[in-house]
Amino acid sequence: MSNKSKRRMAVDDKLDKDKKYQLYEAIEIAKGVANVKFNETFELSVRLSVDPTKADQMIRGSVTLPNGTGKSRTIAVFAKGDKVTEAKEAGADFVGDADLVEKVSSGWLDFDVAVATPDMMASVGKLGKVLGPRGLMPNPKSGTVTFDVAKAIKEIQAGKVDFRVDKAGIVHAPFGKVNFEADDLFENAKALVGQLLKMKPASAKGTYIRSISISTTMGPGVNVDSFNIGLDHKSAA
Repeated sequence: MSNKSKRRMAVDDKLDKDKKYQLYEAIEIAKGVANVKFNETFELSVRLSVDPTKADQMIRGSVTLPNGTGKSRTIAVFAKGDKVTEAKEAGADFVGDADLVEKVSSGWLDFDVAVATPDMMASVGKLGKVLGPRGLMPNPKSGTVTFDVAKAIKEIQAGKVDFRVDKAGIVHAPFGKVNFEADDLFENAKALVGQLLKMKPASAKGTYIRSISISTTMGPGVNVDSFNIGLDHKSAA
């Protein structure tokens, strides 16, 4: 029989792995067992009853978290003409057209989010094999293909999170940091769940949200009762 570490015993004391909690309670527990030396990221994982191989069930979108992500994000914008100046004035970290496309195709990827104007997508589309696997390809559904680059940049800076369902039908999305107040994390998670509920495909069969769990970077998963999530803060507290 192996000895448990002090950290593992502390987790076991606070978390019942067989229990499903309401959302606010789950957040409080996850915060309570987070005890590593860096500021961990909170992540929401939602398993949906969708078939990602069907175009009308490919859940992909974005939501602006009311309390931000707690992380500064580096933004690259593919644009030309007047949009270059607009992007720079809005706070983009890197802006360019053919030169930026060439730089990325050569392996440079020192950015977290990419935005592109529609007239640049013929060139940016050629970067699919580079940007796609890293989730960096601009997409109209996430608002990152637009002529209103200033708005897109401001939304990203304000805490916009992009998400998409994976092959297993699960959406993973960050919603804050461990040093956030529980109330702020709850509001962010509530915004994410609410957006997913709005995006339910008409063709999806069965229970749309099959399961929910939250976790921190180094912490255990805390199961949330998907049938009684507790989006009403008062009932969840």
